Amino acid sequence: MAEPVEIVIEARGHHCPVPTLRLRRAAEDAPNGATLILYADDPMAKIDVPHFIGQMGWKLLCREDLSLGFCFRIQKTASV
Repeated sequence: MAEPVEIVIEARGHHCPVPTLRLRRAAEDAPNGATLILYADDPMAKIDVPHFIGQMGWKLLCREDLSLGFCFRIQKTASV
């Protein structure tokens, strides 16, 4: 059985839409079921990233507030 795939995307210090664009780029080659971990600190990402995830049909596992921004854990699922 294959190991679970986790991909970390660092987007702190960048304004939207860069965090979403980095998430999209990282997900292109990621297998379905992969966990994408996005770090960002632009407040707009709190709106843009969940919206993008919903459009893609993926699952937002959690969003955690950190001292230097926040972290999204996303599961890439097959598009509908």
